Amino acid sequence: MNNQVNIRRHADAAYARLSRALVSFAFNVKEQELAAATRSNAQAAFGRQIAMYLAHVAFELSLSRVAFAFGRDRTTVSHACHLIEDRRDDPGFDQKLEDLERVLRSAPVPAGPEL
Repeated sequence: MNNQVNIRRHADAAYARLSRALVSFAFNVKEQELAAATRSNAQAAFGRQIAMYLAHVAFELSLSRVAFAFGRDRTTVSHACHLIEDRRDDPGFDQKLEDLERVLRSAPVPAGPEL
């Protein structure tokens, strides 16, 4: 794997951690549950879907890059993004996601890995 790929994957992983941390804070879900390899409970699964959606939208990551960063399949991320988009018809939920997107977009670029 070349150096550019390592740098991109490091940044993508940092974006995923930041998305999970913000969703954990905003939706009162434990970060460990959002990062778990299993579905856990419905609240954690929904929070993980929001975090994946936010990583895709706020950081403009492809579905494949989000999938790799979250340890999921690309089709899982695609499903999550469609599900969250459909929920944005609710004005309150939409406003909350707009606020979270704004926070994530204002984040600095992650520091590079020690190579």
